[in-house]
Amino acid sequence: MSEDDNNAVAQYLSEHPRMMGVLFSALVLLSQAGAVAAGNHTGIYGP
Repeated sequence: MSEDDNNAVAQYLSEHPRMMGVLFSALVLLSQAGAVAAGNHTGIYGP
């Protein structure tokens, strides 16, 4: 990733500040979903 790409992302987020909140919310939801999926290790034993 070049420095121009980093500047493009920073410029996009500065032009669209609401998108920063959307990205943060998505990150939080994905991290919580990963924790739920990892904690679901219950065994199912027979019929």
